[in-house]
Amino acid sequence: MALLDGKSLAAELEASLKNEVERLSIRPGLAVIMAGDDAASKIYVGRKEQACQRVGFYSEMVYLPADISQEALLEQVQVLNQRSDIHGILVQLPLPAQIDVTQVLEAVAPEKDVDGFHPINAGHLFNGTPHLVPCTALGVMHLLKSQQIPMLGKQALVIGRSNIVGKPMALLLLQEHATVTIAHSRTPNLAELCLQADIIVAAVGKAKLVTAEMVKPGAVVIDVGMNRSEGKLCGDVDFESVAPKASWITPVPGGVGPMTISCLLLNTLQAACQSLALSGTRG
Repeated sequence: MALLDGKSLAAELEASLKNEVERLSIRPGLAVIMAGDDAASKIYVGRKEQACQRVGFYSEMVYLPADISQEALLEQVQVLNQRSDIHGILVQLPLPAQIDVTQVLEAVAPEKDVDGFHPINAGHLFNGTPHLVPCTALGVMHLLKSQQIPMLGKQALVIGRSNIVGKPMALLLLQEHATVTIAHSRTPNLAELCLQADIIVAAVGKAKLVTAEMVKPGAVVIDVGMNRSEGKLCGDVDFESVAPKASWITPVPGGVGPMTISCLLLNTLQAACQSLALSGTRG
């Protein structure tokens, strides 16, 4: 068993991004919109702000009240869409109950959609011409490629079907010529599918769902889950039992999480470079 260390790989990627920023004629700008006072969201937003500071990005945190109206939130998105110093816009989820999440995410300009959630960016990914790709799925691909883990012709199982992780993850694996199966919380033969998989990506949000009995020797196991069990942070994989059977496995924390943030920065840099190209300015 070997660890896929997302923390160290994210640090390497951030160092590379910092060097790129120093060569640009503009400073990439990321705006994060947060509505309400969700405790976990505050932590995530803080980590994104710190990451921006480490690589030399401009960051702007837009904190809005929990009772904000749909119209007022959409107005805030449009203001950021128009600003030339903001190249990436991220809407921190979850949003308050009165907000139509789909409408808000679709209001973000596709060229600034660094989360990769806009239908136009989702369409590019579906067509095999990815532009801005959802950060967690992109982070997983960086982890796999960092160790030259073969994907061509391999049986890959993605557990989870969300637009944020599961679906884009499956499409990215398909682009690497893996044979992909998507399972989810209602899949009756999950253990059987897991035992057939060379690569397992667990992203369903159920603590320690994948156990040793479900993993064949030598499988690569990617744990995207972030859960609490008995007061401790854990993933969707029972790490202690699965690790001895896996050839590669991600820890929780320190695996996919850091890569998600570094890929958010990567997308923001890409959006900034694209804005330079469109303006005809050289970096």
